[in-house]
Amino acid sequence: MLYIISGVSRAGKTIVAKKLASQKGISYLSLDWLVMGFTNGIPEYGLHHMLLPDEIAKKIWGFFKAIVESMLWNDVDYIIEGEAILPELIIELFNKHPNKLKICFLGFADISVDKKVEEIKEFSCGKKDWLIDKSDKYMRNHVKNMMAHSKTIKASCNKHNLRYFDVSKNFVTAINNAMCYLKT
Repeated sequence: MLYIISGVSRAGKTIVAKKLASQKGISYLSLDWLVMGFTNGIPEYGLHHMLLPDEIAKKIWGFFKAIVESMLWNDVDYIIEGEAILPELIIELFNKHPNKLKICFLGFADISVDKKVEEIKEFSCGKKDWLIDKSDKYMRNHVKNMMAHSKTIKASCNKHNLRYFDVSKNFVTAINNAMCYLKT
């Protein structure tokens, strides 16, 4: 089984991927690592970490699709997580391989900006985190952008009948629900 976990920054994708990897005894790949490979290794491609998530997803799609198809053909059990996946793109592979893919998206469309900034600061305390050293204004703008992106992802998930979990109200419950969904 190939597990795809996507959604917005700060929605818990890595948490779900690490928990699932531990429970299933399989590895995971963060698309952030691939994006940084493009950013620092082949900048001439024009794919870099400062693009918006949907721009990255569209630029990396052909490359990512080829990797996923190869993994599916080889019956690899693996987890891939990251922002750079859009429901309207991944649905093609899901429709082609419904018994080999488990896909979910995470977001936060219905939370106050201040509450999410507080959560980020609380969770990031003492950890390596690219966002924690940014100004409050930067964090607030990032959260606003991710809230808007969450709404777009949620609508696309609904349109394509893919699972979306919103972590706005109860982060831990939503993460646990996503885990239960992926494990079934």
